[in-house]
Amino acid sequence: MLKFVTAPQDYPSKRSAEDRRADFREIAERYAAPSAEAQAARCSQCGVPYCSVHCPLHNHIPDWLRLTAEGRVREAYELSNATSTMPEICGRICPQDRLCEGNCVIEFSGHGAVTIGSVEKFITDTAWEEGWVEPIRPQPDRGQSVGVIGAGPAGLTTAEYLRTLGYAVHVYDRHDRPGGLLTYGIPGFKLEKQIITRRVERLRDAGIVFHENFAVGREATLDQLRNKHDALLIATGVYKPRAIRAPGVGAPGVVDALDYLISSNRKGFGDAVPAFDDGSLDAAGKHVVVIGGGDTAMDCVRTAVRQGAASVKCLYRRDRANMPGSQREVAHAEEEGVEFVWLSGPEAFDGTDAVTGVRATRMRLGQPDASGRRAPEPDAGSAFRLEADLVIKALGFDAEDLPRLFDAPELGVTRWGTVRVDHKTMMTSLPGVFAAGDIVRGASLVVWAIRDGRDVTEHMHAWLKAKAARERIAA
Repeated sequence: MLKFVTAPQDYPSKRSAEDRRADFREIAERYAAPSAEAQAARCSQCGVPYCSVHCPLHNHIPDWLRLTAEGRVREAYELSNATSTMPEICGRICPQDRLCEGNCVIEFSGHGAVTIGSVEKFITDTAWEEGWVEPIRPQPDRGQSVGVIGAGPAGLTTAEYLRTLGYAVHVYDRHDRPGGLLTYGIPGFKLEKQIITRRVERLRDAGIVFHENFAVGREATLDQLRNKHDALLIATGVYKPRAIRAPGVGAPGVVDALDYLISSNRKGFGDAVPAFDDGSLDAAGKHVVVIGGGDTAMDCVRTAVRQGAASVKCLYRRDRANMPGSQREVAHAEEEGVEFVWLSGPEAFDGTDAVTGVRATRMRLGQPDASGRRAPEPDAGSAFRLEADLVIKALGFDAEDLPRLFDAPELGVTRWGTVRVDHKTMMTSLPGVFAAGDIVRGASLVVWAIRDGRDVTEHMHAWLKAKAARERIAA
């Protein structure tokens, strides 16, 4: 260990920008074992591991880095898997530059952070290849069932842990494939779909029942599911796109980010997607403008490049230093030919039968707003126009109106529309109905959804045991 002084930081090699523009494969190769061991050996094994502290899952990062450096990869996998249900997924899509690697002590010393995410990916991919990922072995049947609404990372995590504890688990999801945004929101160049599929199949093999194309409120009300199961988890995520108020925003060709990404991912599965096939959600040959500066915006610009767009621009109202998305994703997008138009905001959209351009204005950063970030202000007299055949709105997501959708007016929500829970128990206003993930905390990271799924399992397990005890006494 402690080889960071002599061994430079070295991420896995990336395919050339020209090559990766042509397909949706992941852009980086995987470490060979000697490289993974050498990079893991750079860890300083510091007394206070800030990488673990700043990981929402509090993964035992220094410990599995040491095991990897010693060539004990199976033990490294077992330790990594002890705190996360999806370590190879987190290794691919977590913004490590804002979490573990961004808080690595040797990063502060100027030697470059340990490549934690890439080593994590290496460990678990090796475990799958070597057959070390064991089947889920449920404890004896407890005679109780749980319904999980939403097959995203929070729901799948809870389903796995509760099944292991011996509960019958049913997962309900509106889509035709489990995975939520892992499946339909994140492009393959960040997360190839077989990575998710093998996780889901492991859950199916354990006896977890998936009900696909199942919309609560349409196939069954929330009350009907409550009567069917001993406990429920709401883990739907947040899907309602934030709107832009500007003239012309309703013009054909001005689309929501999630509609665009879902259509692209469905085409990757080989599905028939009419809105893609008729050109509405296909960027091929078009001048594309994406509005937003988060990770979803980066997914959109990089998808448009791969679809063969004539040009791709990202319009963002703050500067690079103040954007919410991963700086690595920005760098990847720039390598692939995306042009960033910083400190700029849309004013109107031209076109009646189809969008033809975006009228925008330059911005400057004023005083900090309620969030502590400097608020953008229009710079008078700085209007300009961008040609556009396709405009993608990527301004984030809010919660849908679940009490109305679920036909459950008694379900408590906050003023932001997220589900209100008792944060000591993660239970909603309805007894036996819990909630976790983005539908509680708002749009956030996959790793936080996994953490919430892990936490809510403990609370649900305690509640179900108490319920069973009450029923035995009553009998």
